[in-house]
Amino acid sequence: MHPLAVSRLCRALVLGLWLLGPAMPLHAQPAEGRNAPVTLNFVNAEIEAVARAMASITGRQLVVDPRVKGTMNLSSELPLPPMVAYNHFLATLRLQGYTVVESGGLYKVVPESEAKLQGSVVTAGPVAPAGNQIVTQIFKLNHELAANLVPVLRPLISPNNTVNVNPGTNALIITDYADNLQRLGRIIAANDVAGAAQIEMLVLRHATATDLAPLVTRLLESGAGPTAGQGQVDTLYKTVVLAEPRSNALIVRAANPARVQLVQALVAKLDQPTQQGEGGNGNIYVVYLRNADAGKLAVTLRAVLAGEVRAPASTSPSAAAAPSAQVVPLGTTTGGQVQADLATNSLIITAPEPQYRQLRAVIDKLDARRAQVFVESLIAEVNADKAAEFGIQWQGPIGRAGDANIGLIGTNFGAGGSNIITLATQAATGGVVPSRGLNVGVATQHNGIYVLGFLARFLEQNGDGNILSTPNLLTLDNEEAKIVIGQNVPFVTGQYTNNNVGASGTVNPFQTIERKDVGLTLRVKPQISENGSIKLAIFQEVSSVQASSLNSPSGLITNKRSIESNVLVDDGAIVVLGGLLQDEYAGNQERVPGLADLPLIGGLFRSETRARKKTNLMVFLRPVVIRDAAAAEDLSMGRYDQMRAAQQAVQPAASAVLPIQAGPLLPPRDDPSAYPGESPGNPLPSR
Repeated sequence: MHPLAVSRLCRALVLGLWLLGPAMPLHAQPAEGRNAPVTLNFVNAEIEAVARAMASITGRQLVVDPRVKGTMNLSSELPLPPMVAYNHFLATLRLQGYTVVESGGLYKVVPESEAKLQGSVVTAGPVAPAGNQIVTQIFKLNHELAANLVPVLRPLISPNNTVNVNPGTNALIITDYADNLQRLGRIIAANDVAGAAQIEMLVLRHATATDLAPLVTRLLESGAGPTAGQGQVDTLYKTVVLAEPRSNALIVRAANPARVQLVQALVAKLDQPTQQGEGGNGNIYVVYLRNADAGKLAVTLRAVLAGEVRAPASTSPSAAAAPSAQVVPLGTTTGGQVQADLATNSLIITAPEPQYRQLRAVIDKLDARRAQVFVESLIAEVNADKAAEFGIQWQGPIGRAGDANIGLIGTNFGAGGSNIITLATQAATGGVVPSRGLNVGVATQHNGIYVLGFLARFLEQNGDGNILSTPNLLTLDNEEAKIVIGQNVPFVTGQYTNNNVGASGTVNPFQTIERKDVGLTLRVKPQISENGSIKLAIFQEVSSVQASSLNSPSGLITNKRSIESNVLVDDGAIVVLGGLLQDEYAGNQERVPGLADLPLIGGLFRSETRARKKTNLMVFLRPVVIRDAAAAEDLSMGRYDQMRAAQQAVQPAASAVLPIQAGPLLPPRDDPSAYPGESPGNPLPSR
């Protein structure tokens, strides 16, 4: 026998004897034998066989994944406790790219890359000492940004395991072996230290705090700000400079005393007295506005400067004995002036420095970013029209020219359309056609001429309509906005014809026409309150031209539904403005007296029509407050993607015959400069 085969046979016999000896089945093994020390001696043994032996030693249920293949060497010089032997088994599996995960009391031997998907051990505290087990631990940081530690920790984690960041709770979620997680925990604790604890207040003597704070912040950011492509910015250690207008001071928060000293030195150089004329008056300042309108704000400030400060009236004897308070007209006494430069949207203020500081505090509050309101109006209309007609007409011989006698006996009803005599006399010429629906007729021949002697008509008509209009508007707080979607239709208001015929024999008629918007109109003026509710002044109108009046000599007829109201709505809530619920019924019957009431045959002597119309119209409103640029961008990009998806859905199908292969299409968000309608597969001609 070949030596290699002999060696394998010997190893198999040794393993079998070992399994039959100390490794008894779990249900037959005594309790004291389960904790007895064991000596490991596996040489080139199959991993699955070793796993079965470990299951018998430790009393655990071990299942081997089919993807786990190969052999392993596991031996010990001295007898080991069962759990120590089990840890040796885990360490050997780890070196070969496998591990054990526990799920509901079942231990599974799986590839290391699958352990993070099947493991169930999750902890937010200290990790248990089982070093060779895959564990998921959550590290909550108190000072450092979690995203900043990812580049530091990623090289220290095995390639098959993960590290993730939860920005909402500023936490790290790491899946790795327990012993490595203990090491990572010490590294994270050493880096998660308190910072940015230096806070100073710098009182200004000459400069204005609201002017100086943005300048200092810009200088600090330009010197120490992050460059493009560095990823997330650490805002916890960023130097912050805030203006405190009441005391004309700057509040500085920095990471260390050196950073605070840098700000102090910079402020000291900028806080210098201005060049003033004799007497200390005549200072001129220019204030550039960010949000407010310079013309309107200048009017408000001039009204403030022109006010008067009076002492409150009092009837007490002590007050009567005191000298009367002097009336001080601010605008006249101080000489302050405010002018608006509309071209640059700025204010030019001429006032002493103390008064300018007061005005600047007012300007900063009034020049705040105004919130916007996105108003979404929903007009839902459901119409249901039903009509039914039934009628029977009959007629005797009508006769022909030259006959002495003409038979006229019969019924001739007009309900539902053309009557029998009209069809009998004019249908052959094509001037009259049968009415809609099922028409059943019987014609008889008299002297070579066919005469329509019987006509029955059956008709059932259903019409359903579902209309949904959603006019949307985005406007500033307390600013009116209007949207009109429709047509500008001419209406004749008068006409005149000149009866004085000129030498040329012509008549000069003329008409006076007034044009009106017909369609959908929405006009809204929102006002946001402090508690978040929105007061809305609403005018909404839906109008249309009645189709039957297009050629009417009396003029056009318009259908109009309008709502004008003031409502109070919470942010994002839906409110119903009003509506119309209408149910109409109409019936018409033509009959022959007496004969129409006969049983069974009475239906031969009558004609009936019935119609029912139901209209359900509701108008809903949904306002949403948009307070910053991020919310406005989210809303706009959501509508942008919606419209682009609609355009993509109606692109023409590819055709080898037709040259046009693409329709207009909005450019992708990341390439707004792309030409509308151009696609990589179908570029437009060079422009």
